[in-house]
Amino acid sequence: MNDDLYRILIKGGVTSPGELKDIIAMLESAGLTEVHFGSRQDLLFPLKDAEQEQLESMSRFHTDIQGDRSYQNIVCSYLSADIFDMTHWLNGSTYLYILEAFDYLPKLKINITDPKQRLVPIFSGNLNFIASKNEDYWYLNLKLPHWHAAADYPVLIYTWDISKISKAIEAIYEDIQDVDELFFILNKNLDTNNKSLEQKLEIPYTTFPYYEGMNRMGLDQHWLGLYWRNNRYDLAFLKEFCGFCLDNSIGKISITPWKSLIVKGIQKQSRPSLERLIGQWGINIRHSQLEMNWHVPVDDQEALELKKFLVRSFDQNDISTYGLTFGISNDVGKRSHFASVIIERNAPSAIMTDFEVRPTYNVLHFKNFDPNTHSYEAYAQDVDKIELPGLLMELSKKYFGQLYSQEAQEKPIQKDSDPIKRTVRQCRSCLTVYDTVYGDAKADIPAGTPFENLPEDYGCPVCEAPKSDFVEVALQLS
Repeated sequence: MNDDLYRILIKGGVTSPGELKDIIAMLESAGLTEVHFGSRQDLLFPLKDAEQEQLESMSRFHTDIQGDRSYQNIVCSYLSADIFDMTHWLNGSTYLYILEAFDYLPKLKINITDPKQRLVPIFSGNLNFIASKNEDYWYLNLKLPHWHAAADYPVLIYTWDISKISKAIEAIYEDIQDVDELFFILNKNLDTNNKSLEQKLEIPYTTFPYYEGMNRMGLDQHWLGLYWRNNRYDLAFLKEFCGFCLDNSIGKISITPWKSLIVKGIQKQSRPSLERLIGQWGINIRHSQLEMNWHVPVDDQEALELKKFLVRSFDQNDISTYGLTFGISNDVGKRSHFASVIIERNAPSAIMTDFEVRPTYNVLHFKNFDPNTHSYEAYAQDVDKIELPGLLMELSKKYFGQLYSQEAQEKPIQKDSDPIKRTVRQCRSCLTVYDTVYGDAKADIPAGTPFENLPEDYGCPVCEAPKSDFVEVALQLS
Protein backbone atom coordinates (compact mmCIF):
# COMPACT_ATOMS: atom_id res chain seq x y z
CA MET A 1 0.00 0.00 0.00
CA ASN A 2 1.13 3.55 -0.72
CA ASP A 3 2.01 5.00 2.71
CA ASP A 4 1.60 8.54 1.39
CA LEU A 5 -2.16 8.11 1.20
CA TYR A 6 -4.45 9.47 3.89
CA ARG A 7 -7.17 7.27 5.37
CA ILE A 8 -10.65 7.46 6.76
CA LEU A 9 -11.16 4.52 9.10
CA ILE A 10 -14.64 3.13 8.47
CA LYS A 11 -15.13 1.13 11.68
CA GLY A 12 -15.80 -2.49 10.73
CA GLY A 13 -16.16 -1.41 7.11
CA VAL A 14 -19.75 -0.39 7.86
CA THR A 15 -21.06 3.08 7.12
CA SER A 16 -24.39 4.73 6.43
CA PRO A 17 -25.29 6.31 3.08
CA GLY A 18 -25.53 9.70 4.80
CA GLU A 19 -22.09 9.40 6.38
CA LEU A 20 -20.49 8.20 3.14
CA LYS A 21 -22.13 11.06 1.23
CA ASP A 22 -20.69 13.47 3.78
CA ILE A 23 -17.22 11.96 3.30
CA ILE A 24 -17.57 12.28 -0.48
CA ALA A 25 -18.41 15.97 -0.13
CA MET A 26 -15.22 16.44 1.93
CA LEU A 27 -13.07 14.70 -0.67
CA GLU A 28 -14.66 16.55 -3.58
CA SER A 29 -13.99 19.88 -1.85
CA ALA A 30 -10.30 18.90 -1.90
CA GLY A 31 -10.49 18.49 -5.67
CA LEU A 32 -10.55 14.69 -5.63
CA THR A 33 -12.61 12.70 -8.12
CA GLU A 34 -11.98 9.16 -6.90
CA VAL A 35 -11.18 7.13 -3.78
CA HIS A 36 -9.48 3.78 -3.08
CA PHE A 37 -10.76 1.06 -0.77
CA GLY A 38 -8.20 -0.51 1.58
CA SER A 39 -7.72 -4.11 2.66
CA ARG A 40 -8.85 -3.20 6.19
CA GLN A 41 -12.17 -1.84 4.96
CA ASP A 42 -11.03 1.79 5.02
CA LEU A 43 -10.91 4.64 2.49
CA LEU A 44 -7.60 5.87 1.06
CA PHE A 45 -6.80 8.98 -0.95
CA PRO A 46 -4.02 11.53 -1.62
CA LEU A 47 -4.17 14.82 0.27
CA LYS A 48 -2.05 17.85 1.06
CA ASP A 49 -1.11 18.04 4.74
CA ALA A 50 -2.55 21.52 5.13
CA GLU A 51 -5.99 20.37 3.98
CA GLN A 52 -6.61 17.78 6.72
CA GLU A 53 -8.00 20.00 9.50
CA GLN A 54 -9.91 22.19 7.07
CA LEU A 55 -11.72 19.19 5.58
CA GLU A 56 -12.47 17.66 8.99
CA SER A 57 -14.15 20.87 10.09
CA MET A 58 -16.61 20.52 7.19
CA SER A 59 -17.91 17.11 8.25
CA ARG A 60 -21.34 16.93 9.86
CA PHE A 61 -20.40 13.47 11.17
CA HIS A 62 -17.10 14.59 12.80
CA THR A 63 -15.13 12.34 10.45
CA ASP A 64 -11.42 12.04 11.23
CA ILE A 65 -8.82 11.92 8.46
CA GLN A 66 -5.82 9.84 9.49
CA GLY A 67 -2.31 10.49 8.29
CA ASP A 68 -0.81 8.56 11.21
CA ARG A 69 -0.11 4.97 10.14
CA SER A 70 0.04 3.72 13.73
CA TYR A 71 -3.76 3.65 14.02
CA GLN A 72 -5.68 0.67 12.67
CA ASN A 73 -9.18 0.12 11.41
CA ILE A 74 -11.35 -2.54 13.04
CA VAL A 75 -12.28 -5.24 10.52
CA CYS A 76 -15.49 -7.28 10.75
CA SER A 77 -17.58 -9.66 8.66
CA TYR A 78 -20.87 -7.77 9.01
CA LEU A 79 -21.02 -7.66 5.22
CA SER A 80 -21.37 -11.48 5.06
CA ALA A 81 -24.23 -11.74 7.56
CA ASP A 82 -27.56 -12.82 6.07
CA ILE A 83 -26.16 -13.34 2.56
CA PHE A 84 -23.60 -16.13 3.04
CA ASP A 85 -23.50 -19.15 5.34
CA MET A 86 -23.17 -17.96 8.94
CA THR A 87 -22.93 -19.08 12.55
CA HIS A 88 -26.49 -19.79 13.75
CA TRP A 89 -26.71 -17.12 16.46
CA LEU A 90 -24.76 -14.35 14.76
CA ASN A 91 -26.62 -11.63 12.85
CA GLY A 92 -25.78 -8.24 11.41
CA SER A 93 -27.04 -6.24 14.36
CA THR A 94 -24.64 -8.05 16.72
CA TYR A 95 -21.67 -6.67 14.79
CA LEU A 96 -23.11 -3.16 14.92
CA TYR A 97 -23.56 -3.31 18.71
CA ILE A 98 -19.98 -4.53 19.15
CA LEU A 99 -18.55 -1.81 16.92
CA GLU A 100 -20.58 0.87 18.71
CA ALA A 101 -18.98 -0.16 22.03
CA PHE A 102 -15.46 0.75 20.84
CA ASP A 103 -14.86 4.21 22.30
CA TYR A 104 -11.20 4.50 21.32
CA LEU A 105 -9.06 4.34 18.17
CA PRO A 106 -6.96 1.15 18.33
CA LYS A 107 -3.35 0.76 17.33
CA LEU A 108 -3.65 -3.01 17.32
CA LYS A 109 -5.34 -4.66 14.35
CA ILE A 110 -8.69 -6.08 15.51
CA ASN A 111 -10.69 -8.62 13.46
CA ILE A 112 -14.23 -9.64 14.46
CA THR A 113 -15.38 -12.44 12.20
CA ASP A 114 -17.66 -15.38 11.56
CA PRO A 115 -15.56 -18.53 10.89
CA LYS A 116 -18.04 -19.75 8.27
CA GLN A 117 -17.39 -16.89 5.85
CA ARG A 118 -14.40 -16.33 3.55
CA LEU A 119 -14.70 -12.69 2.42
CA VAL A 120 -13.12 -11.17 5.53
CA PRO A 121 -9.75 -12.50 6.79
CA ILE A 122 -9.97 -14.30 10.11
CA PHE A 123 -6.36 -14.33 11.31
CA SER A 124 -4.82 -11.17 9.80
CA GLY A 125 -5.17 -9.10 12.98
CA ASN A 126 -3.34 -8.84 16.29
CA LEU A 127 -6.59 -9.59 18.11
CA ASN A 128 -8.81 -12.00 16.20
CA PHE A 129 -12.26 -12.51 17.71
CA ILE A 130 -13.93 -15.52 16.05
CA ALA A 131 -17.53 -16.55 16.73
CA SER A 132 -17.95 -19.89 18.54
CA LYS A 133 -20.91 -22.27 18.52
CA ASN A 134 -21.88 -20.96 21.96
CA GLU A 135 -24.30 -18.07 21.59
CA ASP A 136 -22.70 -14.69 22.29
CA TYR A 137 -19.22 -16.15 22.89
CA TRP A 138 -16.06 -15.75 20.85
CA TYR A 139 -12.66 -17.35 20.55
CA LEU A 140 -9.73 -14.95 20.78
CA ASN A 141 -6.64 -15.69 18.73
CA LEU A 142 -3.72 -13.36 19.47
CA LYS A 143 -0.62 -12.43 17.50
CA LEU A 144 0.77 -9.35 19.24
CA PRO A 145 3.37 -7.34 17.29
CA HIS A 146 6.35 -8.60 19.31
CA TRP A 147 5.24 -12.25 19.53
CA HIS A 148 6.88 -14.82 17.25
CA ALA A 149 3.80 -17.03 17.06
CA ALA A 150 0.04 -16.76 17.48
CA ALA A 151 -1.72 -18.17 20.55
CA ASP A 152 -5.31 -18.89 21.56
CA TYR A 153 -6.81 -17.25 24.65
CA PRO A 154 -7.72 -19.98 27.18
CA VAL A 155 -11.40 -19.00 27.57
CA LEU A 156 -14.25 -17.77 25.39
CA ILE A 157 -14.99 -14.03 25.37
CA TYR A 158 -18.50 -12.70 25.95
CA THR A 159 -19.84 -10.52 23.13
CA TRP A 160 -20.28 -7.45 25.30
CA ASP A 161 -16.74 -7.78 26.73
CA ILE A 162 -14.96 -7.60 23.35
CA SER A 163 -14.36 -3.84 23.38
CA LYS A 164 -13.43 -3.84 27.09
CA ILE A 165 -10.87 -6.62 26.67
CA SER A 166 -9.45 -5.07 23.49
CA LYS A 167 -8.92 -1.75 25.23
CA ALA A 168 -7.28 -3.43 28.22
CA ILE A 169 -4.88 -5.37 25.99
CA GLU A 170 -4.02 -2.19 24.10
CA ALA A 171 -2.89 -0.58 27.35
CA ILE A 172 -0.49 -3.36 28.43
CA TYR A 173 0.42 -5.52 25.46
CA GLU A 174 3.97 -4.20 24.96
CA ASP A 175 5.05 -5.76 28.26
CA ILE A 176 3.23 -9.08 27.80
CA GLN A 177 5.35 -12.03 26.74
CA ASP A 178 2.81 -14.85 26.33
CA VAL A 179 -0.88 -15.65 26.48
CA ASP A 180 -0.73 -17.12 29.99
CA GLU A 181 0.65 -13.88 31.40
CA LEU A 182 -1.98 -11.90 29.50
CA PHE A 183 -4.82 -14.07 30.82
CA PHE A 184 -3.56 -13.78 34.39
CA ILE A 185 -3.42 -9.96 34.28
CA LEU A 186 -6.78 -9.50 32.53
CA ASN A 187 -8.52 -12.01 34.77
CA LYS A 188 -7.18 -10.20 37.81
CA ASN A 189 -8.08 -6.67 36.73
CA LEU A 190 -11.26 -7.03 34.65
CA ASP A 191 -14.75 -8.15 35.57
CA THR A 192 -15.71 -10.21 32.50
CA ASN A 193 -18.22 -12.93 31.74
CA ASN A 194 -15.84 -15.55 30.30
CA LYS A 195 -16.84 -19.10 29.41
CA SER A 196 -14.72 -22.25 29.58
CA LEU A 197 -13.53 -23.72 26.30
CA GLU A 198 -15.44 -26.86 25.38
CA GLN A 199 -13.47 -27.50 22.20
CA LYS A 200 -10.47 -26.04 20.39
CA LEU A 201 -10.93 -23.47 17.67
CA GLU A 202 -11.40 -25.11 14.28
CA ILE A 203 -12.15 -23.16 11.11
CA PRO A 204 -14.18 -25.06 8.51
CA TYR A 205 -12.87 -24.92 4.97
CA THR A 206 -15.12 -22.98 2.58
CA THR A 207 -14.47 -21.91 -0.99
CA PHE A 208 -14.18 -18.26 -1.89
CA PRO A 209 -17.62 -16.86 -2.87
CA TYR A 210 -18.70 -14.82 -5.86
CA TYR A 211 -19.53 -11.44 -4.34
CA GLU A 212 -20.67 -9.24 -7.23
CA GLY A 213 -23.97 -8.43 -8.92
CA MET A 214 -27.62 -8.36 -7.84
CA ASN A 215 -28.48 -11.37 -5.72
CA ARG A 216 -31.57 -12.61 -3.87
CA MET A 217 -31.67 -12.09 -0.09
CA GLY A 218 -34.54 -13.81 1.65
CA LEU A 219 -37.98 -13.77 0.03
CA ASP A 220 -38.39 -10.21 -1.22
CA GLN A 221 -35.03 -8.48 -0.83
CA HIS A 222 -31.75 -8.36 -2.74
CA TRP A 223 -28.12 -7.54 -2.07
CA LEU A 224 -25.71 -5.88 -4.48
CA GLY A 225 -21.97 -6.34 -4.83
CA LEU A 226 -20.00 -3.72 -6.80
CA TYR A 227 -16.39 -4.29 -7.91
CA TRP A 228 -14.13 -2.03 -9.98
CA ARG A 229 -11.00 -3.72 -11.22
CA ASN A 230 -8.70 -0.72 -10.80
CA ASN A 231 -9.95 0.16 -7.27
CA ARG A 232 -10.56 3.76 -8.29
CA TYR A 233 -14.15 4.46 -7.26
CA ASP A 234 -15.70 7.49 -8.91
CA LEU A 235 -16.91 9.95 -6.26
CA ALA A 236 -19.68 11.32 -8.46
CA PHE A 237 -21.14 7.84 -8.89
CA LEU A 238 -20.78 7.01 -5.20
CA LYS A 239 -22.58 10.23 -4.28
CA GLU A 240 -25.52 9.40 -6.54
CA PHE A 241 -25.50 5.82 -5.25
CA CYS A 242 -25.71 7.09 -1.66
CA GLY A 243 -28.67 9.23 -2.71
CA PHE A 244 -30.40 6.11 -4.06
CA CYS A 245 -29.79 4.29 -0.76
CA LEU A 246 -31.21 7.20 1.25
CA ASP A 247 -34.28 7.43 -0.98
CA ASN A 248 -34.93 3.69 -0.67
CA SER A 249 -34.42 3.26 3.10
CA ILE A 250 -31.16 1.32 2.80
CA GLY A 251 -29.37 1.85 6.08
CA LYS A 252 -25.84 0.47 5.61
CA ILE A 253 -23.10 0.24 3.01
CA SER A 254 -20.19 -2.17 3.53
CA ILE A 255 -16.64 -2.02 2.21
CA THR A 256 -15.01 -5.42 1.69
CA PRO A 257 -11.30 -6.25 2.12
CA TRP A 258 -11.33 -7.18 -1.57
CA LYS A 259 -11.77 -3.51 -2.55
CA SER A 260 -15.47 -3.73 -3.33
CA LEU A 261 -18.88 -2.64 -1.97
CA ILE A 262 -21.77 -4.70 -0.65
CA VAL A 263 -25.24 -3.28 0.03
CA LYS A 264 -27.90 -5.44 1.69
CA GLY A 265 -31.64 -5.05 2.17
CA ILE A 266 -32.61 -3.74 -1.26
CA GLN A 267 -36.39 -4.02 -1.58
CA LYS A 268 -37.80 -5.85 -4.59
CA GLN A 269 -39.57 -2.73 -5.85
CA SER A 270 -36.30 -0.75 -5.70
CA ARG A 271 -34.40 -3.12 -7.94
CA PRO A 272 -35.45 -1.67 -11.34
CA SER A 273 -34.36 1.88 -10.46
CA LEU A 274 -31.05 0.59 -9.06
CA GLU A 275 -30.37 -1.39 -12.22
CA ARG A 276 -31.18 1.72 -14.26
CA LEU A 277 -28.72 3.78 -12.17
CA ILE A 278 -25.94 1.24 -12.61
CA GLY A 279 -26.64 0.98 -16.33
CA GLN A 280 -26.63 4.74 -16.84
CA TRP A 281 -23.16 4.91 -15.32
CA GLY A 282 -21.99 2.07 -17.58
CA ILE A 283 -20.93 -0.10 -14.65
CA ASN A 284 -20.24 -3.79 -15.25
CA ILE A 285 -21.53 -6.00 -12.42
CA ARG A 286 -20.62 -9.36 -13.93
CA HIS A 287 -16.85 -9.60 -13.85
CA SER A 288 -15.23 -13.00 -14.15
CA GLN A 289 -14.07 -14.46 -10.85
CA LEU A 290 -10.69 -14.75 -12.55
CA GLU A 291 -10.45 -11.02 -11.78
CA MET A 292 -12.31 -10.74 -8.49
CA ASN A 293 -10.32 -13.21 -6.40
CA TRP A 294 -7.18 -11.04 -6.34
CA HIS A 295 -5.78 -8.94 -3.53
CA VAL A 296 -3.56 -6.20 -5.00
CA PRO A 297 -1.75 -3.36 -3.15
CA VAL A 298 -3.55 -0.02 -3.23
CA ASP A 299 -2.48 2.52 -5.88
CA ASP A 300 0.25 0.22 -7.25
CA GLN A 301 0.13 0.34 -11.04
CA GLU A 302 2.90 -2.24 -11.49
CA ALA A 303 1.05 -4.77 -9.31
CA LEU A 304 -2.19 -4.07 -11.19
CA GLU A 305 -0.47 -4.65 -14.54
CA LEU A 306 0.97 -7.92 -13.24
CA LYS A 307 -2.50 -9.03 -12.18
CA LYS A 308 -3.92 -8.16 -15.63
CA PHE A 309 -1.13 -10.15 -17.30
CA LEU A 310 -1.80 -13.22 -15.13
CA VAL A 311 -5.60 -13.02 -15.45
CA ARG A 312 -5.27 -12.72 -19.22
CA SER A 313 -3.07 -15.83 -19.24
CA PHE A 314 -5.65 -17.75 -17.19
CA ASP A 315 -8.43 -16.66 -19.52
CA GLN A 316 -6.53 -17.57 -22.68
CA ASN A 317 -5.83 -21.03 -21.30
CA ASP A 318 -9.39 -21.61 -19.98
CA ILE A 319 -8.13 -22.12 -16.44
CA SER A 320 -10.66 -22.12 -13.60
CA THR A 321 -9.74 -20.53 -10.27
CA TYR A 322 -13.13 -20.91 -8.59
CA GLY A 323 -12.71 -20.88 -4.81
CA LEU A 324 -9.02 -19.97 -5.06
CA THR A 325 -7.56 -16.55 -4.21
CA PHE A 326 -4.34 -14.78 -5.21
CA GLY A 327 -2.38 -11.95 -3.64
CA ILE A 328 0.46 -9.75 -4.90
CA SER A 329 2.92 -8.39 -2.35
CA ASN A 330 5.89 -6.06 -2.39
CA ASP A 331 6.80 -7.09 1.18
CA VAL A 332 8.76 -10.34 1.20
CA GLY A 333 8.06 -12.21 4.43
CA LYS A 334 4.95 -10.25 5.37
CA ARG A 335 2.64 -12.47 7.44
CA SER A 336 -0.75 -10.79 7.19
CA HIS A 337 -1.75 -12.05 3.73
CA PHE A 338 -5.11 -13.73 3.39
CA ALA A 339 -5.04 -15.10 -0.16
CA SER A 340 -4.51 -18.79 -0.95
CA VAL A 341 -1.53 -18.09 -3.21
CA ILE A 342 0.94 -15.22 -2.76
CA ILE A 343 3.21 -13.74 -5.45
CA GLU A 344 6.00 -11.81 -3.75
CA ARG A 345 8.05 -9.28 -5.69
CA ASN A 346 11.69 -9.46 -4.64
CA ALA A 347 13.50 -6.21 -3.97
CA PRO A 348 16.36 -5.51 -6.40
CA SER A 349 19.80 -6.44 -5.17
CA ALA A 350 21.74 -3.66 -3.47
CA ILE A 351 24.68 -4.22 -5.81
CA MET A 352 22.47 -3.66 -8.88
CA THR A 353 21.18 -0.20 -8.04
CA ASP A 354 22.88 1.39 -11.05
CA PHE A 355 21.28 -1.03 -13.53
CA GLU A 356 17.74 -1.69 -14.62
CA VAL A 357 16.97 -5.34 -13.91
CA ARG A 358 13.85 -7.41 -14.45
CA PRO A 359 12.05 -8.13 -11.19
CA THR A 360 11.86 -11.67 -9.87
CA TYR A 361 9.12 -13.24 -7.80
CA ASN A 362 8.55 -15.87 -5.15
CA VAL A 363 5.41 -18.01 -5.22
CA LEU A 364 3.99 -19.32 -1.96
CA HIS A 365 0.71 -20.89 -0.95
CA PHE A 366 -0.98 -21.72 2.31
CA LYS A 367 -1.08 -25.37 3.32
CA ASN A 368 -3.95 -27.01 1.42
CA PHE A 369 -4.55 -23.54 -0.11
CA ASP A 370 -6.46 -22.53 3.03
CA PRO A 371 -5.39 -19.12 4.44
CA ASN A 372 -6.72 -20.16 7.85
CA THR A 373 -4.04 -22.84 8.30
CA HIS A 374 -1.40 -20.22 9.29
CA SER A 375 1.20 -22.23 7.37
CA TYR A 376 2.92 -21.03 4.18
CA GLU A 377 4.67 -23.39 1.79
CA ALA A 378 7.27 -22.12 -0.67
CA TYR A 379 6.56 -23.27 -4.22
CA ALA A 380 9.07 -21.36 -6.34
CA GLN A 381 11.64 -18.64 -5.74
CA ASP A 382 13.32 -15.98 -7.84
CA VAL A 383 11.30 -16.69 -10.97
CA ASP A 384 10.82 -14.36 -13.90
CA LYS A 385 7.45 -12.77 -14.67
CA ILE A 386 7.07 -14.86 -17.82
CA GLU A 387 7.25 -18.05 -15.73
CA LEU A 388 4.46 -17.04 -13.34
CA PRO A 389 1.41 -18.02 -15.46
CA GLY A 390 2.61 -21.60 -15.84
CA LEU A 391 3.42 -21.93 -12.14
CA LEU A 392 0.05 -20.52 -11.06
CA MET A 393 -1.87 -22.69 -13.50
CA GLU A 394 -0.05 -25.73 -12.14
CA LEU A 395 -0.94 -24.67 -8.60
CA SER A 396 -4.57 -24.15 -9.62
CA LYS A 397 -4.75 -27.71 -10.94
CA LYS A 398 -3.19 -29.01 -7.73
CA TYR A 399 -5.76 -27.10 -5.71
CA PHE A 400 -8.64 -28.78 -7.53
CA GLY A 401 -6.87 -32.13 -7.30
CA GLN A 402 -6.86 -31.99 -3.50
CA LEU A 403 -10.10 -30.08 -2.91
CA TYR A 404 -12.18 -31.72 -0.18
CA SER A 405 -9.82 -34.67 -0.11
CA GLN A 406 -9.24 -35.90 3.43
CA GLU A 407 -5.97 -37.40 2.31
CA ALA A 408 -4.83 -33.97 1.12
CA GLN A 409 -5.53 -32.53 4.55
CA GLU A 410 -2.96 -34.93 5.97
CA LYS A 411 -0.31 -34.97 3.24
CA PRO A 412 1.58 -32.17 1.47
CA ILE A 413 0.77 -31.43 -2.15
CA GLN A 414 2.91 -33.50 -4.51
CA LYS A 415 3.89 -32.87 -8.11
CA ASP A 416 2.88 -35.31 -10.84
CA SER A 417 6.37 -36.76 -10.92
CA ASP A 418 8.57 -37.51 -7.95
CA PRO A 419 9.59 -34.13 -6.51
CA ILE A 420 13.13 -32.97 -6.04
CA LYS A 421 13.55 -31.67 -2.50
CA ARG A 422 16.28 -29.74 -0.73
CA THR A 423 16.52 -28.96 2.97
CA VAL A 424 16.75 -25.25 3.77
CA ARG A 425 16.36 -23.10 6.89
CA GLN A 426 13.42 -20.70 7.23
CA CYS A 427 12.93 -17.76 9.59
CA ARG A 428 9.91 -18.39 11.83
CA SER A 429 9.15 -14.68 12.07
CA CYS A 430 9.03 -13.62 8.42
CA LEU A 431 9.49 -16.88 6.46
CA THR A 432 12.74 -15.75 4.77
CA VAL A 433 14.71 -18.79 3.55
CA TYR A 434 18.46 -19.42 3.97
CA ASP A 435 19.59 -21.80 1.25
CA THR A 436 23.09 -23.30 1.45
CA VAL A 437 23.23 -23.37 -2.35
CA TYR A 438 23.04 -19.57 -2.58
CA GLY A 439 24.42 -18.38 0.77
CA ASP A 440 23.62 -14.78 1.74
CA ALA A 441 25.36 -12.15 -0.37
CA LYS A 442 24.09 -9.27 1.80
CA ALA A 443 25.83 -10.77 4.84
CA ASP A 444 28.94 -11.75 2.84
CA ILE A 445 28.10 -15.44 3.27
CA PRO A 446 29.42 -17.25 0.17
CA ALA A 447 27.37 -19.81 -1.73
CA GLY A 448 27.81 -23.34 -0.40
CA THR A 449 28.10 -22.32 3.26
CA PRO A 450 26.12 -24.76 5.46
CA PHE A 451 23.75 -23.17 7.93
CA GLU A 452 25.64 -24.80 10.82
CA ASN A 453 28.80 -22.91 9.79
CA LEU A 454 27.18 -19.48 9.94
CA PRO A 455 28.46 -17.20 12.72
CA GLU A 456 26.41 -17.25 15.92
CA ASP A 457 25.50 -13.57 15.48
CA TYR A 458 23.98 -14.23 12.04
CA GLY A 459 20.53 -12.63 11.73
CA CYS A 460 17.65 -12.75 9.27
CA PRO A 461 18.35 -10.26 6.43
CA VAL A 462 14.69 -9.18 6.40
CA CYS A 463 13.49 -8.99 10.03
CA GLU A 464 16.82 -9.39 11.92
CA ALA A 465 15.58 -12.41 13.89
CA PRO A 466 18.47 -14.39 15.45
CA LYS A 467 19.97 -17.54 13.95
CA SER A 468 18.11 -19.62 16.55
CA ASP A 469 14.78 -18.57 15.00
CA PHE A 470 15.49 -20.47 11.77
CA VAL A 471 13.87 -23.88 11.42
CA GLU A 472 14.56 -26.71 8.99
CA VAL A 473 12.09 -27.11 6.12
CA ALA A 474 12.02 -29.10 2.91
CA LEU A 475 12.01 -26.96 -0.24
CA GLN A 476 10.24 -28.60 -3.19
CA LEU A 477 11.78 -27.77 -6.54
CA SER A 478 10.33 -27.87 -10.04
